[in-house]
Amino acid sequence: MAEPGSFDAVLFDCDGVLVDSESITNGVLRSMLHELGWAVSEQDCFRLFVGRALRDETAVITAHTGFVVTDDWLLEFRERRNAALSARLEPIPGAVAAVHRIDALMGGRIACASGADLGKVQLQLGKVGLGPVFAGKMFSGMDQPHSKPAPDVYLAAAAFLGVDPARAAVVEDTVPGVTAGVAAGATVFGYCPPDSPAHHPPKALLDAGAAHIFTAMADLPALVGRPVRAA
Repeated sequence: MAEPGSFDAVLFDCDGVLVDSESITNGVLRSMLHELGWAVSEQDCFRLFVGRALRDETAVITAHTGFVVTDDWLLEFRERRNAALSARLEPIPGAVAAVHRIDALMGGRIACASGADLGKVQLQLGKVGLGPVFAGKMFSGMDQPHSKPAPDVYLAAAAFLGVDPARAAVVEDTVPGVTAGVAAGATVFGYCPPDSPAHHPPKALLDAGAAHIFTAMADLPALVGRPVRAA
């Protein structure tokens, strides 16, 4: 873990950190699960699937529906999800300005390291105007041997930027993501806006190893540029 205030790079999660996508994506997933006969609640859908790759959670779907998830079903989910995101996605409030400020502070040593498929990451960042700043620096856990909560995607992003993961700040909003950042050796900042059902609560993020909790993206540039104090 880096000494406070001495970060060489900042690695961002995507969903729930840069883009306000979780309600949209989980709404599509919940509809498809309802079609399979599983009347999963919004709260349980968030609890079971947010922060994890859907392909890694297919056993949960089978256990509740008896349906063996196929590649065609996952493809349909992605198509319906992407259509909904293209129509309705917005950035997390303050995220676009924060990214540009941090990009300048870090001399371009930033990356997006998501558990989602790369196509989704590219679509979302392009939709909210962050495609250019992250061009060539978008990483998917699905392209790694293991996705979050394993550290692979953060290690890949740090290696690409040529920085020691222990000198990187990671920005996350879920327990699997925080676990991945901590396992990579980074200092993790947990984003948790007030009263959001799509973000894991502060205590859960701290218990997973987050070094600091913050509630507004506008605060992030100052946080990664000065000493971290206990939350």
